[in-house]
Amino acid sequence: MVGPHFNEQTFDFLDELEHRNERDWFQEHKAIYEHELKERMLAVIERINLALGDFAAECVRPPNKAMMRIYRDVRFSNDKSPYKTHLAAHWPPRGLEKAGGAGYFLQVGVRSVMVAGGAYSPQPPQLRAIRDYVLDHHGELRSLLATPALTQLAQPFGGNKLIRPPRGFPVDHPAADLLLNRSWALVGHLPGDVALDENFTDLVIERFRAFQPVVDFLNVPLAAATPLEQEAAVGRRRSA
Repeated sequence: MVGPHFNEQTFDFLDELEHRNERDWFQEHKAIYEHELKERMLAVIERINLALGDFAAECVRPPNKAMMRIYRDVRFSNDKSPYKTHLAAHWPPRGLEKAGGAGYFLQVGVRSVMVAGGAYSPQPPQLRAIRDYVLDHHGELRSLLATPALTQLAQPFGGNKLIRPPRGFPVDHPAADLLLNRSWALVGHLPGDVALDENFTDLVIERFRAFQPVVDFLNVPLAAATPLEQEAAVGRRRSA
């Protein structure tokens, strides 16, 4: 069955946007954006939602919520270009949307497609929670990361790693190498033109499905680190 995907007009628009990243041009071509980019992206998200319902139901979101805005936040940036030159969607777990839960991410650009799962840039409380959990469960995590289906599809936990274990953690612990990670996301890159293929959503779903055990692993400490969960835990203790 043919799955939702993008077309040459999608990429022509994004390619031109790189050179004409200005409001007047965007408004003049907004009808193309709405039909050939936004509508197609929402259809891709809807198809991915159907698959997530089988293995990550807590991450299913309404397509208009999952799709990220094309408008850039330029308040704190030297680059005042008003628009992103890619399309993106994010599926955080329900209840952890604003608390840094591990989820799934898709970014579509002319030159590359990025498919990711995990916690890309956790805030200090969430980062601490992951590291504390890994101290006692590093063997389980290593086993998950070594799964052939995963190693063939993504790179684990890249980014700007620490040179030495973080302060407060043992230097000689068996998990010391894992504790160097600041990013806890699995990331796979594909050529941009795969987004034009009729099987595009199948490629994304295959990767999300492979990421699922690691995403679930990370959400154990992340869920416990949320204020709501902490308050609930206090309530349970008081009623015990």
